[in-house]
Amino acid sequence: MKLLSAIGGGLAGAIAVTLIQEIVKRVESDAPRMDLLGMDALSKILKHSDQPVPESDTLFKATLAGDIISNAAYYSFAVASNKKIWTRGSLLGLAAGIGAVVLPKYLGLNPVYSNKTAKTKVITTSLYLAGGIIASAVAKSLDSK
Repeated sequence: MKLLSAIGGGLAGAIAVTLIQEIVKRVESDAPRMDLLGMDALSKILKHSDQPVPESDTLFKATLAGDIISNAAYYSFAVASNKKIWTRGSLLGLAAGIGAVVLPKYLGLNPVYSNKTAKTKVITTSLYLAGGIIASAVAKSLDSK
């Protein structure tokens, strides 16, 4: 797999996760609120580092950028090999989704944002799985060109 194909796939997966989450939160009351989870995490990091926490709008934008960058790197890694790209993308996407449901409680974050109800947990996990599948599809397509 070419490096640019993996990066392009990773970026596509990351943007897909973010866009889907932003749409779902507007139409589904049990939607995960990964934006609020990210804002919670970033504000705690800033407070712990004795840095000022920006206003909500600025914090949201910084979190959104951080989510896209970190998810793009993660999905790029997932699809960086030609071997079993669909399996790797799907399994690592699924792992990210399960992590998003399970880890907040252990990281001192509000777990309600990603696992308020069983439906929220399924949506959260599905978001990241979709990101892995989309990253695989885009990387495979870019690599074949």
